[in-house]
Amino acid sequence: MGKAVGIIEVYGLVAAFVACDAGCKAADVTVENFDKNKPGNPDGLAVPLIVAVKFRGDVSAVEAAVKAAEEAAKRVSDVICTHIIPNVEEDTEKMLKLNAFDKN
Repeated sequence: MGKAVGIIEVYGLVAAFVACDAGCKAADVTVENFDKNKPGNPDGLAVPLIVAVKFRGDVSAVEAAVKAAEEAAKRVSDVICTHIIPNVEEDTEKMLKLNAFDKN
């Protein structure tokens, strides 16, 4: 099992950077690659890009990072959802490494 992971999905890349910055300043965490998703109805959204930010660390640090990230992102656009996985299983670890920004 790995470290805890906290995931926050936000609308837009600017909100993702703001969330990432706030989370890293709030707690001793590391950040994995951002992941992006363009929903099927982009014209119906104010910001047509969804970005997931993933924080890694111990559970309390990840909780603090996600909370700070959520508060900061809401000042820029909006938060879709957040989730914390306290003990990531090996197979889930493999999936966390995947992201839509990769060209491979």
